Amino acid sequence: MIASAAASSPSSGRGGKPPVLLVVGDSLSAEYGIPRGSGWVALLEGRLADQRLAWRVVNASVSGDTTAGGRSRLPALLQREKPSIVIVELGGNDALRGLPLSATRDNLTAMVRAAKAAGARVLIAGMQVPPNYGRQYGQDFAALFAEVARAERTALVPFLLAGVADAADAEAMFQPDRIHPVAAAHPRILDNVWPTLRPMLGAASR
Repeated sequence: MIASAAASSPSSGRGGKPPVLLVVGDSLSAEYGIPRGSGWVALLEGRLADQRLAWRVVNASVSGDTTAGGRSRLPALLQREKPSIVIVELGGNDALRGLPLSATRDNLTAMVRAAKAAGARVLIAGMQVPPNYGRQYGQDFAALFAEVARAERTALVPFLLAGVADAADAEAMFQPDRIHPVAAAHPRILDNVWPTLRPMLGAASR
């Protein structure tokens, strides 16, 4: 887990400190198989600094984590970090393990509610699975992120890997395992998150 100050401009977070942006994710956010500092969360820290947005980013992502794992870890993270924004990037490993969609939905819902109860705004990063998982399963899996976001009235990035997994040169965008993006793909991942996240930054730090 990496935490760092993201800018030097005056902040209006809790206790006069920079507000905290907490990322709870899996290997897609934990820089699996790529150099440290090249993942989209690290790039986010750099963008915040460049734009003089005073946020402290805490990357609490764990490779291999599921929504159940994130749900169990979240209460301690909320208590310790007291985030103003929580990005939930989990669910892909649920699908890879064939876990029930109902469990994934319940876990995401519980995480959103816990974060909101702690005073944080939430952004859900949606995921999709390859066609070989079956058309209906794939559709239902992709839809559950939007369903949770709509039901809980929270922000959503519909597909974190848009422009990566569905790019014309998609094979070149992934490591040999064809699951984890290469470092060159992470700027695009950040660009997928940024338009939804940027308006939240000002609102959450007021």
